[in-house]
Amino acid sequence: MSAWLTVVGIGDDGYVELPRSARRALWQARLIVGAPRQLALLPARLPAQRMAWPSPFDLAPVLQQRGTPVCVLASGDPMFYGVGASLAQTLPADEMRIIAAPSSVSLAAAQLGWPLQQCTVRSLLTQPLASLNLDLHAGQRVLLLTADGFAPAAIARHISALGFGASRMTVLEHLGSTTQAQRIDATAASWSIAEAARLNIVALDLIADGDTRSLPLTPGLPDEAYRHDGQLTKRDARAITLARLAPRPGELLWDVGAGCGSIGIEWMRSHRSCRAIAVEADAVRQQLIAHNRDQLGVPGLQLVTGEAPAALADLPAPDAIFIGGGVTVPGVLPTCWQALKPGGRLIANAVTLQAESTLLAWREQHGGSVTRIALAQAQALGSFDTWRPALPLMLYEVHKPLAPDNAA
Repeated sequence: MSAWLTVVGIGDDGYVELPRSARRALWQARLIVGAPRQLALLPARLPAQRMAWPSPFDLAPVLQQRGTPVCVLASGDPMFYGVGASLAQTLPADEMRIIAAPSSVSLAAAQLGWPLQQCTVRSLLTQPLASLNLDLHAGQRVLLLTADGFAPAAIARHISALGFGASRMTVLEHLGSTTQAQRIDATAASWSIAEAARLNIVALDLIADGDTRSLPLTPGLPDEAYRHDGQLTKRDARAITLARLAPRPGELLWDVGAGCGSIGIEWMRSHRSCRAIAVEADAVRQQLIAHNRDQLGVPGLQLVTGEAPAALADLPAPDAIFIGGGVTVPGVLPTCWQALKPGGRLIANAVTLQAESTLLAWREQHGGSVTRIALAQAQALGSFDTWRPALPLMLYEVHKPLAPDNAA
């Protein structure tokens, strides 16, 4: 099928700034779909029927016209957090034509004089403010796409509470408009505007307050970074465990018996596209996980309340599994192994003899390796210091074979 759908990037100055190819597509279209604000930018003489996106948002009005000339309006670059990216997940590339305008972040970087390749760009259109926590590092520049005029004030309050009130904050309104564009500069701590223009982008030049120090991106965060009730894989053991789990972009982890969620959280902190499901039966620990995931910048961590193996039913197949608790519960290991993708890895930690025995018996059937981790910290003994050992930990690691006949 030839291209029947044209996605037109349009700026605040509307139709007059569109290239000839975009104007031609609008004149030839039978249907034009966009936000009411975008449709209002078009001249009344265009013959096509006009339709605003439904609420909640749905691509169906466009897809139902497949094969007839349709134009979709998008803000700026349709493929940058825009409707073009959504359509590209549904339609073959040869059925669409994309006519892009400069994106809001390109316009923002040009106005600020910031090299765009050196900026972090995040969208808060669908993500909560907590997702910004992962990017709070002194000296970094962040461009934020926002949903409304209240977002700048919320961002200012949020980063100030986390020790970045000294950050330089610029709000750019109606980027690309020759009549409405406006720039507002302040620090996050001094921001006083309750509501900015609805169309805005927020630029942060991050500066830490006083002794504020951001958390590293490497695994093995300080234990103090977590709220917990004692069910916490300690820092050094956690770093070793994450190294064995070896997260890669886009992969999914099951954190079974998640405790306070530290393994799943640090798995997701390793890359923005990493996903994790924390399975935990205790309701109080579920609350701890919810607090920790937001505080540490990964609010997308999925929580599943229940006991394994029953709680594992119908979950999407994981690329890796960590069993931090419940390894001796009948059915947990077989259920995890069955669900694990071929080529995936399963890591389990044991501190009791019973758990060790269970894992060693499983190793006899399925192979894998075991590592004994013995850690000790220097602590006071009278006027001297001595080593205080932690409980020794057995780490079991096994990779599921790729061959289908050996995978179950």
